[in-house]
Amino acid sequence: MAERIATIGSRVGLHARPAAIFAEAASEQPLEVTIALEGEPAEDALDASSILSLMGLGAEYGTKVVLRAEGEGAEAVLDTLAAVLETDHDTE
Repeated sequence: MAERIATIGSRVGLHARPAAIFAEAASEQPLEVTIALEGEPAEDALDASSILSLMGLGAEYGTKVVLRAEGEGAEAVLDTLAAVLETDHDTE
């Protein structure tokens, strides 16, 4: 299983607009991706394409999260999604 740590880049954290942008990007990937706060057990990870799960994480600006995916192309998928999380979507 591939794993990537990303730091939330949006100033308001992973709420509303940034969560919607990330959920859409995750749902477009060919693999199932999970997300959890850094330090949380892998079995507690949530569906990265669920906006409700994302907002429920309570991830604020600067929070580190762990993305996980399994399968062919997982590393590239996680690189793409980590870049989305690390972008400040509140400045656009």
